[in-house]
Amino acid sequence: MIYSSPSDQEWRDLYDSAIEFREINCWDWMDDSNLFGVQNPVDGEIAYCCVMGALGEVYGLNGYLGLDGLDSYFRLLSSEERVIDQIEAFFYQKSIAVTFENRNQLDREDREVIKRLGLSIRGEKRMPLFRSYRPGYFPWFLTKEEAMFLNIILRQAKEVALNFKETWHLLNPPFEGCCLVRIPEKKDGDIIWHDRWLKLPPPKRLELKTIPLDEIRLMKIKKTYPKKTGIWEVDFFYTYTPVKEGEERPYYPIIFLYVDNKSGLIIKGDLSSHSDYQSNFQKSFLNLIEDIKLLPKELMVKREEVYRLLEPIASYLGIRLVKVRSLLALEEVQMAMFETFSSRK
Repeated sequence: MIYSSPSDQEWRDLYDSAIEFREINCWDWMDDSNLFGVQNPVDGEIAYCCVMGALGEVYGLNGYLGLDGLDSYFRLLSSEERVIDQIEAFFYQKSIAVTFENRNQLDREDREVIKRLGLSIRGEKRMPLFRSYRPGYFPWFLTKEEAMFLNIILRQAKEVALNFKETWHLLNPPFEGCCLVRIPEKKDGDIIWHDRWLKLPPPKRLELKTIPLDEIRLMKIKKTYPKKTGIWEVDFFYTYTPVKEGEERPYYPIIFLYVDNKSGLIIKGDLSSHSDYQSNFQKSFLNLIEDIKLLPKELMVKREEVYRLLEPIASYLGIRLVKVRSLLALEEVQMAMFETFSSRK
């Protein structure tokens, strides 16, 4: 899908808003736990926003879009203890964001826009860098609609931040599970903004799109390989090397990874596109058994999604399926993959 790009005027408005937001240095009194919302006047979607920069490393603002975005925000917050969880959480973000960087950290397309607008921005970590984040996709340039919404978010975030500076309890919820949201109201042709406490939506329910079990195939496998041995650690996640097809936005394929719990050796790794990955995973597992002519006696998984996809197959074949907090052998392989990717960047 080809997306429309912002006009020069829309870019100028966005850069003006970002520069004004940068000048107030609100990370001096806010951090990423101070969540607030901004509702899009166009379609009603809420961006759940947080300020970055309290640690003095990355300065900016992230607007997590809708329920999926909110889920990805909480996933990032809960991943602070384990590096592997932090890495994975990054690939599940759904947001639009601005960070303030040095000029050499901008891509050619960013510099072209700045040059075309005739902007002169000097100083360390002061150059706005705008990006769109989508689960499983490479961070990308903003669409017209995203740029317009991020412009609104930045202007409302500035108001919230300055009010929060004067009223420290501004974002303290009156009851658990709610969030302060800036709500637009059209009045006499203008938009008036109001603060409203809204209840946070519940976590999104996991949806499974699985293929019907091939009972004839399962019956044959069960009869052909009655003996079971070994423990496998099984998981799938986004790979770290993006793929670009034509003019499409680059994406991260999904890898199905099977690792021997005792030796730490990779049994197999399969790649899949995003579409139909759940049914592809079930097929991959059955293909693996038929390829190596062996059934494991136990499968270890950590994700609810992986558990639910494997449960009907494991139950039929008499394989013990165990859900654990972490997969030590598999995560070691996963970290090695990430380090290899990082060294090539």
